[in-house]
Amino acid sequence: MSNLVTVGGTALCTFGTGPAPIKVTSQGTVLGEGKPCATIADSGPISNVGPFGMCTSMANPVVASATAAALGVLTPQPCVPAPAGTWIPTKPKVLISGKPCLTNDCKLVCAYAGQISITTPGQVKVNAQ
Repeated sequence: MSNLVTVGGTALCTFGTGPAPIKVTSQGTVLGEGKPCATIADSGPISNVGPFGMCTSMANPVVASATAAALGVLTPQPCVPAPAGTWIPTKPKVLISGKPCLTNDCKLVCAYAGQISITTPGQVKVNAQ
């Protein structure tokens, strides 16, 4: 079962060294547990998807250049996400403001060969005792 991604959710790139927060800017009226829910349109670099620490992808020209300067020793560089489109929806019929909702099983492709996945959706289930 999928959970909605809300403010407070985090993502991780396969070539990043740390998680990044997800920021919701596509809408602000639909809430999940009192927090705005994200849509697949929340995929902008920095504005929606933060940096993942250091990038280790040789497809990233900055990493490739630094590695060449270090005589072939992989030299990670600061990550600036480069999303290639929007999140790939897994629940395309569940819409928020006319756009598919962002759930914890959606993926986002990075132009530098990475795949971005949701690590913490932000929506949690609380059971009262």
